[in-house]
Amino acid sequence: MPKQDTFGTVVNCIDGRAQIPASEWIRQNCGVDYVDTITTPGADRVLAEGYMERVARIETKVRLSVVRHSSPVVAVAGHYDCLANPCEREERFELIIACAERISSWRLGVRVVGLYVNEWGSVEVLTDSADNETVLRSYL
Repeated sequence: MPKQDTFGTVVNCIDGRAQIPASEWIRQNCGVDYVDTITTPGADRVLAEGYMERVARIETKVRLSVVRHSSPVVAVAGHYDCLANPCEREERFELIIACAERISSWRLGVRVVGLYVNEWGSVEVLTDSADNETVLRSYL
């Protein structure tokens, strides 16, 4: 019987500089083959502070990935130099952590990770529900 494809999920900005590093991190660190990517400009601000209808659309797409692709992990990614959400690094970190908390509140029963893609294209883990605490680890 052929191997079953496995999927993870990421909510990310439309900026291509953030998509590949976040998806690669998920594949390498979460043991999945593919990553379902849900994008919107400035995804971290939209999910943390957005209008409920925009958040609901994102939630519907995340649920589809989790239910239909059996995704065991949902990541939210923010990145350096975001045109749709210009802010300082510390504020971006707070937004990403707030996004992870919002996703966790959906009670999907999956691992939730907050990722930051820095100016060098490296991924920093800001929060990971598998660790049960807010962390900061850099993957250079």
